[in-house]
This record gives sequence, structure tokens and C-alpha cells, in this order.
Amino acid sequence: MGTSDVWYGVLTSLEDQSEPRIRASDHPFFRGLTPSWVEAVSRGSDDAIYDAGELIVREGEVANRLYLVFHGQISVEVSGPSGRRWTVQTIGPGEVLDWSAVVPPHVWRFDGRALQETRVVSLDATVLRRALETHPADGYRFLARLIPILGRRLENARNRLVAATDA
Repeated sequence: MGTSDVWYGVLTSLEDQSEPRIRASDHPFFRGLTPSWVEAVSRGSDDAIYDAGELIVREGEVANRLYLVFHGQISVEVSGPSGRRWTVQTIGPGEVLDWSAVVPPHVWRFDGRALQETRVVSLDATVLRRALETHPADGYRFLARLIPILGRRLENARNRLVAATDA
């Protein structure tokens, strides 16, 4: 991987798969957090690649992982009563999918679908929640970064609802 393929620690090209495994600590979301805490949270993490169209998370299933996006795009989708699919938000490199793994009842409230080849690191939610509880200062900083994601998701859902109602 050349230096032009990295942007603030986020992969922008998947051409060379011989590169070493990416780590949670490489993701912008974890910048400035205590390295030992990030290392603890990373225990049980997985580096994965999803093909375009592949479902990463399914609405209604247990949210047992939190996903850090390094490359590609993910469509955050919900189903309406008629079964119609709505895209609430599209997320990409440097972003996180999502808060459901941290907030009870730990159930996905949406589908997450790769729109193109997408590379992520997923964190084990049990390990993450334990680290949030046992290291409150780092846990607070982590949640302070996560809450705006929840706010944006709610705002996007609201905008879609208003647009659908006005149509």
C-alpha cells in the first residue's frame, strides 16, 4: 500500500490485500483515547471485507459487534410497514456502525448493507461494554464520540420521514 492509499489511518484502496491486518487503533474514532484502553477494547476484534450488496447487520438480530469502517460505503436501511426499504444514511471511511452494540437492548434497529467492497474492523460488544464500565474516563470519551452518531442517525431518519410524509 502506498502512502497515497492512506488517509488519516483509513484505507482508501483495497488493491493490495497482502498488507497487514488493520487494527481498531488505526481508526480515527479512537484517536486520542488511552492506548491501553483501545488495546483492551480490541481484544476479539475482526478485520473483514464485505462485497457490494452483502448484509453486514440485520434489523432485529442481536447487536454483538461494533463496526469501524476503513474502506467502502455502508447503507443504513430500515423497513417500513409495507416492506419498502428506506436508506436512512450512508456511512463511509472513518465512520462507525453503530450504537446498537453499546445501548440496551443490544438489538440492531436497521440493516447495514455494503454498497461497494467494504473493509471494517468489528469489535466484540461484550468486551467493549466491559471496557466502558471498568474504565469510566475512557468510556465517557468513547460515548461522547458515539452520541453524535446517534444524533445524526435520528436526524436523518426524521428527514426521511418528513420527506415521505410530504410526498
